[in-house]
Parts: sequence; structure tokens; C-alpha cells
Amino acid sequence: EQGMEKKEIKIFRAGRESLEEAVRLVQSTEEKMKEKSWFVAESLEEFDRWMRKDQGWLYVAKDCSSGQLAGMFFVVLPGMEEENLGYDIGMQGRQLYECAIMDTVVVLPEYRGMHLQYEMMQTAERKLHKEGYRYLLCTVHPENRFSRENVRSQGYEKALTKEKYGGYL
Repeated sequence: EQGMEKKEIKIFRAGRESLEEAVRLVQSTEEKMKEKSWFVAESLEEFDRWMRKDQGWLYVAKDCSSGQLAGMFFVVLPGMEEENLGYDIGMQGRQLYECAIMDTVVVLPEYRGMHLQYEMMQTAERKLHKEGYRYLLCTVHPENRFSRENVRSQGYEKALTKEKYGGYL
């Protein structure tokens, strides 16, 4: 059937030169969200701030035939900075340096169902574990069953429900 051909996707860690294109995916997804509280997007400046400080890793899923980004995944390595989700669950000292935030993941609608979120997260997780990160933390709106089930299927567990990002659960 036309349109059902298998797409070849390459997943890799990208540099700041790919950030603008990745952020366009984030903005496009945010605009299309019916439930705005389910997805709180970072700005280009915020992603870039983390990358310039070498505390942000960008992973992309690229369609090899078209060259288009199919998805993006951003990891924050916050250290002792206030954005560290470890503070929310009572971590302190060395534990905070061992925390990575699985921050933002987006897959374009036409590439959904290909397990790209899973593959990008797994690629990042392997690297994070090699680098000594023991605690991988993320936020998911409690009603966003798609994201919640996706992270649960990868072994993440609920630690806490609280308001974040300007009052969203």
C-alpha cells in the first residue's frame, strides 16, 4: 500500500546546529496539543543555554530518505541547579550530580508508532549510564496516558505528583 513503506531512521546525538530544527518540532507539537497542560515546551533559548553549558544533550531521529527530523529528545544534566527534579523528591549532595532529566521528547505524527520515543530514550540512557548518571527523572502530566505509559514501559516509576511549570500537575 502506498505510504506504508518502511522508513529508515537514524538516531544520534546532535549538536547545537540541529537545535533550531528540533525546536520547530517542539513548537509544532505544542501548537497541536488539545490539552495544553500536558506539554510544557522549553524555548530555543532555554535548550541552547543548557547546551552552551555542556549540560544539555540533544538526540534526534532523522529520516534518511528525506533528511527531515522525525523526532527529538532533550536531556538536561542539571547538577546542583534549581531545575534538578531530584530536589522535588528529597535528593541531596552527590545524588543531585547523578540525576539526569529526561526533559522533552517529540515525534512528528507521521512517524508515530515506530517506537522512536523509546529508541531515542534508550540511546540516551545507555550513554548516561556510561557517564555515571544513576537517576533518570522526568515529568509527565498524570492525565497524559500516552506519555505516562511510554515511560512506565521503560521502567520509570511514579515518585511524586505536584504542581510544576506554572501550576500544572
